[in-house]
Amino acid sequence: MYDVITVGSSVIDVFADTDSELIRIQTKTSKEDLIAYPAGDKILIKSLNFTTGGGGTNTAVSLKNLGFKVAYLGKVGNDNNGKRILDLLKKDKIDFIGSRGKEMSGYSIVLDSIAHDRTILVYKGCNDNLKFSEINKKKLKTKWFYFSSMLKESFKTLEKLADYAEKNNIKIAFNPSSYLAEKGKNYLKKVLSKTDILILNDEEAGYVVGKESVNDCLKDLHKLGPNIVVITQGKKGASAFDGKNFYSIKSHKIKVVESTGAGDAFASSFLAGIIKKNDIKFALKLGLANSESVITHHGAKHKLLSWKEGLKSIKKNPSKVKRW
Repeated sequence: MYDVITVGSSVIDVFADTDSELIRIQTKTSKEDLIAYPAGDKILIKSLNFTTGGGGTNTAVSLKNLGFKVAYLGKVGNDNNGKRILDLLKKDKIDFIGSRGKEMSGYSIVLDSIAHDRTILVYKGCNDNLKFSEINKKKLKTKWFYFSSMLKESFKTLEKLADYAEKNNIKIAFNPSSYLAEKGKNYLKKVLSKTDILILNDEEAGYVVGKESVNDCLKDLHKLGPNIVVITQGKKGASAFDGKNFYSIKSHKIKVVESTGAGDAFASSFLAGIIKKNDIKFALKLGLANSESVITHHGAKHKLLSWKEGLKSIKKNPSKVKRW
């Protein structure tokens, strides 16, 4: 029996650090930051780092570090990059219970620019093609599913896994990406109605229920089915709602090296806090501690905390959680 099976993508991440310009475009109603590269030029890269990433494997490693028995369910290419992904899972003693595909494994290029604002070029590869029929149902013995972003055929599989979870008393934590959130609440309703914990950022929350205040988003998302809703807000921290009380926590002022994987670290750690302590305040503190550890280094899996390290970090850098 697993504590958690993570379901989601696996990719090879390439971090390219450049000195390209950050341009801010502002209208009367909105503003947007764009990274600019001169057309026709060769762009010099200051540093290049290769790691493994993807919401499914990032959260699997995070939860394993926090002391849980974990398996990863996804689709990995039958190529060298797929072998690298599986070798990492084996090294971290995480069972792979997914399938191998003829398509290439997922791949992403993370372009880092001024102030470490990032743009990511993503090739989903076989991540989009996990079929429910490819899954060995005998291996789905777990207390929790952790769902991250799955698209196309893989999202249909996610919906079927949500049905399976409901029939087999498996709880669901769901962390959709902007890709899924942009499709709106009607597209997501089958999974949301069966979700116990929903974790997403403020931009994604706005896509699902409309541009509202954070508290209004929390309430409207809660009405869609989840027992606990958490919205992360970047430098501002995070907020949560359990149907009765609102909670909020502020981020610390730290030096950010690279922010890829921060959301995965926060969400998986919040789930860990709920499983072990059943305490939203503690879960927010643990989520913040792990996400802030990750963003001080390159790579979504570097500097993920153990349970003991998480407790030490919470004590060393205390955060006050407001409840009302």
